[in-house]
Amino acid sequence: MQFRKLSDLDLAGKRVFIRADLNVPLDDSGNIGDDTRIHSALPALQIALAQGAAVMVTSHLGRPTEGEPNPQDSLAPIATQLSRLLGRPVPLVPNWIGGDFELEPGQIVLLENCRLNKGEKKDSPELAARLAKLCDIYVNDSFATAHRAECTTHALPLAAPIACAGPLLAAELEALSRALETPERPLLAIVGGSKVSTKLAILDSLADKADQLILGGGIANTFLLAAGYPIGRSLVETDLVPDARRILDKMVARGAAVPLPVDVVVAREFSPHAEISIKSVAEVGDEDMILDIGPETAGKLTAQLQTARSIVWNGPLGVFEFDAFAEGTRMLGKAISESSAMSLAGGGDTIAAIAKFGIAEQIGYISTAGSAFLEFLEGKTLPAIEALQQRAH
Repeated sequence: MQFRKLSDLDLAGKRVFIRADLNVPLDDSGNIGDDTRIHSALPALQIALAQGAAVMVTSHLGRPTEGEPNPQDSLAPIATQLSRLLGRPVPLVPNWIGGDFELEPGQIVLLENCRLNKGEKKDSPELAARLAKLCDIYVNDSFATAHRAECTTHALPLAAPIACAGPLLAAELEALSRALETPERPLLAIVGGSKVSTKLAILDSLADKADQLILGGGIANTFLLAAGYPIGRSLVETDLVPDARRILDKMVARGAAVPLPVDVVVAREFSPHAEISIKSVAEVGDEDMILDIGPETAGKLTAQLQTARSIVWNGPLGVFEFDAFAEGTRMLGKAISESSAMSLAGGGDTIAAIAKFGIAEQIGYISTAGSAFLEFLEGKTLPAIEALQQRAH
């Protein structure tokens, strides 16, 4: 994957426009609940400032109505926090499209919520042409919005004099490319979660790439049913059984494997205090609900993970929020954390499980990009990345 990087450019005296992801949660009083994204944006800003660039940074915040500014849509709290973290003033510029603001080399301004600009959501070329006049170099450092074709993520990098990726975006793309486009093999993919329907495209894509495809949660139930096993009252999508069979057949035709569970943890009720039983997949009763993989399955999968050279993980293996059904996800998470393979994990539930089991430091790369990460797994072309690739030379 070819694209320019901010770290490779001479920024001295240049006007640098950075599209960051500063979409942080705010309470009713405008206080920031979690400033992780602001901290993640700092390296790009610091690189540009250290080289003596005149730095403009902007982001979306929430879902404002274009052309109708409201206090709750303002980046004012982010400007205050950026000033504190950078140890220098970061003025907020409210009406910035025309460039009517002062900015000298070595200074930084925060440009108000880009989604307030008319034409932002529609990826307006006319708006992009105006914004391109503000800068010498455009930087995208927001992988979380890379799946959206909006002006500051797509049309602007096509119109700017130079377009490149910031350090956060570059690291994300390099990790994703290494895991999915040029992986060391065997490549082992883990896909869990409640529904096949929400991850069918991911399953199809990984079925073309992975040497082994491990399934968990309600997704595994649909595949167990497709393989002829009883699933009782477990969460399942019977209408997607043909798709599950097709994916199984695709893997077999490639000489790859889908190691379905051989034993499962079941209960008669969905509750953290339910009485549990461990049964072979052939013995699941009519009233049983499958809520986790069993210990024999977890042991076999752990052993298989030890042979992997690349691991992609998206989704838990069971209802990990309940301790009674968390062991399968915990064991696989521990095995991934102890593996010498390149590991990539992403998705909200996956990140929550990683946090619960305290293994974040041992995972090779954790993507926090949400929808953009999932669409990359699906094999989709992300508009913002396509724009940077077009401007690679």
